[in-house]
Amino acid sequence: MNTEDPARKDGADIIHLSATDDLGCARQVLELASAGLETLAQSLDDTFIKVIDLLQSTEGRVVVSGMGKSGHVARKISSTLASTGTPSFFVHPGEASHGDIGMIDQTDAVIAISNSGETPEMCNLVDYTRRFKIPLVVITSKPNSNMADQADSVLLLPKAVEACPLGLAPTTSTTMAMALGDTLAVVLMERLGFTAEDFKLRHPGGQLGKRLLKVSDIMHHGAAVPKTTSEILMSEVLPEMTSKSFGCIAIVDDRDHILGVITDGDLRRRMGDDILTLRADQVMTPGPKTIRPTALASEAVQVMNDAAITNLFVAENNKIAGVIHIHDCLRAGVG
Repeated sequence: MNTEDPARKDGADIIHLSATDDLGCARQVLELASAGLETLAQSLDDTFIKVIDLLQSTEGRVVVSGMGKSGHVARKISSTLASTGTPSFFVHPGEASHGDIGMIDQTDAVIAISNSGETPEMCNLVDYTRRFKIPLVVITSKPNSNMADQADSVLLLPKAVEACPLGLAPTTSTTMAMALGDTLAVVLMERLGFTAEDFKLRHPGGQLGKRLLKVSDIMHHGAAVPKTTSEILMSEVLPEMTSKSFGCIAIVDDRDHILGVITDGDLRRRMGDDILTLRADQVMTPGPKTIRPTALASEAVQVMNDAAITNLFVAENNKIAGVIHIHDCLRAGVG
């Protein structure tokens, strides 16, 4: 697929991608990244578990730092950790040398990212962790580097070919570093038992927040719910049904368990001179579809779409808790 040209004064390899067209070149770049990730997956060992143990037991925050491209990767890793249950923040190594290092506490742990392991801007941060006995994890591809020598644990990026044809721009290595950060975050999520509700609390806005809205978040409840008992005459049911404006009413027993539902469609099908003299249970459709309060609002939309209905009563163990309308979901951005 490619060949290496050692004719570089700095000893770095020049990679000649064999493809001559743009799409072929693009595919080879992705193949190099894929190969790097496969090698990384196979290289994980007990050191990874040791780092997970360390991060899980950290009483403070996980501080992530890096310079240049590694800094961008560090920001992303810190953001992912923070949003998935592991308190974390990013510290720029340059700013750390001018006061921000004071943000790091002895209860924290530090992840320092440097492909070469020799990034000069990281020196003060590394020294600080050693001075105050703050756990230091280094992500690097150089096991014999100064940063690796100082670390409590080293997560080694395996040797892989950078996709840059000049051998200069970090490409495959940054992909592996970011994937390694994602791996740490996901394994910690599993360890912590992180749930969808936990995720929603950290993502209240945007599409993620909408996707995790629960039925209980947007349902109507209390006096707003149209309901009556089975023995009530339709002459009394219709005013209650009309006043609540849902086009339906739940028929319940004396314990508020749902027995059936009367909809506008039921009224049309039973319309006649005697309808006002009938009892609610003579008109209702028994065993209506319901949904639990803890279900996602998106699930309620699916149920309503599948059944071609616009309302859905909410019940817990068949006891009525509320009612949700398709328009409630649409207004909340769930569709």
